[in-house]
Amino acid sequence: MLEDKNALLLYAVTDRRWLNGDSLKDQVEKAIKGGATFIQLREKDLDRASFKAEALEIQALCRTYHIPFVLDDDVDLAVEINADGVHVGQKDLEANCARQKLGPNRILGVSAQTVEEAIAAEKAGADYLGVGAVFPTGSKDDADEVSHETLRDICRSVSIPVIAIGGITRDNVKELSGTGIVGIAVISAIFAKEDITAATADLKQQTLKALEQSK
Repeated sequence: MLEDKNALLLYAVTDRRWLNGDSLKDQVEKAIKGGATFIQLREKDLDRASFKAEALEIQALCRTYHIPFVLDDDVDLAVEINADGVHVGQKDLEANCARQKLGPNRILGVSAQTVEEAIAAEKAGADYLGVGAVFPTGSKDDADEVSHETLRDICRSVSIPVIAIGGITRDNVKELSGTGIVGIAVISAIFAKEDITAATADLKQQTLKALEQSK
């Protein structure tokens, strides 16, 4: 259950490709200090024991800062460690199955690229939608682009909050103004930067400006 849609303003998705000697926990904390409002732990290559240990560590950090914390895809682990929730893609566990496993009180985010997928996800119990890629991105090899017109149509077709994802930077976020989103999800725009805290703070300011212009 998502208690406040404002928590979706600046949604940071982790990626260990840019650790450069830092721990993931340190990088996440830098992002939170810069103003990240939501954390998704995304790991594609860790073994389960390592992933669980990392998830518990990041979860404890997020609880300290009162930031929502969800796992990417792994519904079973989210339930096991009592994470705030999980985010699933269209090729992962179906949203209604994910909701059944999570129960009514945890957050369920679902990826969508069409109005039909968005409506189905809302009916299945999604708390929010992640829509993209809204710009070209190197973070996901199979990410198809979603036009800003489709993004706008999705926002109008559902009552749950929508965030945009994919290739978003501090320079192009203004192009999303007026689409109806409540926030953005980013990876490299935060974690690939040399000064993560400063980059996060700047991106948050630009996002607030873009959303303010939408009103």
